[in-house]
Amino acid sequence: MEKILISRYLSPAGEMIIGAYGGEVCLCDWAVESRRGRIDGRICRGLNAGLAEGMTDVTARTIAELDEYFAGMRREFTVGVRLTGSEFQRRVWQELTRIEYGSTVTYGELARRIGNPKALRAVAGACGANALSILVPCHRVTGDGGRLTGYAGGVAAKSMLLGIEGVGAQREGLRCGGEKIF
Repeated sequence: MEKILISRYLSPAGEMIIGAYGGEVCLCDWAVESRRGRIDGRICRGLNAGLAEGMTDVTARTIAELDEYFAGMRREFTVGVRLTGSEFQRRVWQELTRIEYGSTVTYGELARRIGNPKALRAVAGACGANALSILVPCHRVTGDGGRLTGYAGGVAAKSMLLGIEGVGAQREGLRCGGEKIF
């Protein structure tokens, strides 16, 4: 059986797990995540591979690029990613990669962008199943009115990522629940 080599990365927003398979990143997600088992299982089944601890060149490059992102020195990632999920999920994740650094869209807008405006809940579910946090920027998706909604790394991490990207400076009144955070 093939192996997905995983390493831990302690980001300023929390601990992450980075997994490499076939020279690409297939996992870059929050270590403490309620869906950790389901997401890991989906990736292992989709790649017919098991998880094993280990560092690869692609993992090291991913960590270096994440460090640059958190330092405000990187806006785009160059590491190759492998999207492992249903056709619908992959379509949503591909669209997430088109959201520009420092911008946000609502779940409704994202559903419209993929040509399925009534699929709001399915789009939100696909965002929640994203195993490539930050690299596939689901943190750039907000609820109506810019309200910060659930995020695998937690709403505080989502707020931090958007702050790194200058979203707070560009948009007054981002909200977490009913509470103004910027």
